[in-house]
Amino acid sequence: MSTYPSRSDAVFTILAGITGVAGSFAVTGYTRRFIVAPIDALVVRTTPGAIVAWMIQNVGEEAHLLHIALSFAIAIGLLAGAALVGLRTARRLDRPVVGVGLAGVLAWGITAAITTDPLLAVAAAVPVVAFSGIGIGSGTADEYDPSRRRVLVSATSALAFVGVSAAFGRMVFGPDPEYDANAEISDAVRRLLQQADEQSLDTAGDNLPGLVSSIDEFYNVDIAEFDPRVPADDWSVTLTGQVEDDVTVTFEELTDKPIEHRYVTLRCVGEELNGRKMDTAVWTGTPIKPLLEEADPNGECGCAMLRAEDDYFVQFPTDALEDAFLAWEMNGQPLPRSHGHPVRVLVPGHWGETNVKWLDEIELLDEEMDGYWEQRGWHGTGPVNTVAKLWDYTRIGDGRLEVAGHAYAGTRGIERVEVSTDGGDTWADAELSQPLPGDDVWRQWRYVFEQEGVHEVVVRAIDGTGERQPEERSEAFPSGATGWVSKTIAP
Repeated sequence: MSTYPSRSDAVFTILAGITGVAGSFAVTGYTRRFIVAPIDALVVRTTPGAIVAWMIQNVGEEAHLLHIALSFAIAIGLLAGAALVGLRTARRLDRPVVGVGLAGVLAWGITAAITTDPLLAVAAAVPVVAFSGIGIGSGTADEYDPSRRRVLVSATSALAFVGVSAAFGRMVFGPDPEYDANAEISDAVRRLLQQADEQSLDTAGDNLPGLVSSIDEFYNVDIAEFDPRVPADDWSVTLTGQVEDDVTVTFEELTDKPIEHRYVTLRCVGEELNGRKMDTAVWTGTPIKPLLEEADPNGECGCAMLRAEDDYFVQFPTDALEDAFLAWEMNGQPLPRSHGHPVRVLVPGHWGETNVKWLDEIELLDEEMDGYWEQRGWHGTGPVNTVAKLWDYTRIGDGRLEVAGHAYAGTRGIERVEVSTDGGDTWADAELSQPLPGDDVWRQWRYVFEQEGVHEVVVRAIDGTGERQPEERSEAFPSGATGWVSKTIAP
């Protein structure tokens, strides 16, 4: 058997790797059983904290595209490696069947080891076998050397297979079957949504969100790319560790407890000072305090570790958890998977990253432990920093300029927002929206002035305790961005 050029070997092995990944997607969709998902989780876990912090601050939301691209490349490379071993074995032994079989066994073994699902691993192995066989068969080229045509046909076939696999995987596993965007909203939630709409300021611009954010626009940050799929019927949370008795509560038992509807604002600790990772929703759920009382914690540190289905974990003082909330609805609809379906935690006044999604365990501790982000150098479990955002400026009909935004200070509330149009030399009070019920809710502000030339507009908030937002600027890492927000506005 003649030896085929190594460049063509590379083409067929890469096609085998790509189609192997596509085969896995076809039977798992974009779920945690997809071969790329465990690799991505490993990449996220092993990336040094300093690199994570730099990516969050300098790359932003697009950073996740880099780690998912790396994870895809690793998955393709591993399956391509299986095909290459098979191809080289076939050439060395002059036994095509042995080579094809070895490629399939290796691809299946790699996928099964990564996903821990031997049955679904077959879907990745089959296309690896097919393209390994094509590559091995190309070694019998005659004098006319039809290899270029064979490569072209194979690449076209691979592209078609990837397209079909992607469509099938999305069709079967795409939308969350338990989330219904048209679900009927209760009268209590409808009243709260209407109240927020009525109390929103009537601003001239189009870039200022209302007092309640839509589910589709609510910011979303996770530690990994692949969200857990947890059916409500299968969900439960267990309070364990330093307790008198373990307490396990199912979803049905949780939703039978006293129900509350709360306005709660969340802000991301990793956002830039004037970023837009801050939103508010009406959340439906039940307080966590009765569950804590039933478990009767007795740990000496007075703290607990909240753990999630996606392997995320955050430590809290139990005192803070006494005001926390277990939510299963968002704006009157079942939680979407991306926001923690079926149950997430809301801890008033704390950074968004501490409000654990897909909660499955509350472990009462005997001594303090670092949470996921604390292990990576962040200090995001404390109360949120006070901030006034400048999100919109619009010239209104009479020629004046309107500036507007939102202000938030956690459970301290917002008392005033001050605006300077001359870089901080003089200040005036902005108009504020009426406060919504609740302790952990933002407010809108607006200010209108006569514009003459270039203005350096600066905004700052005063919280409910009388403390003014600090002027000194700091980056998001490690404790959240601080400073006054400013913007230069020219005529």
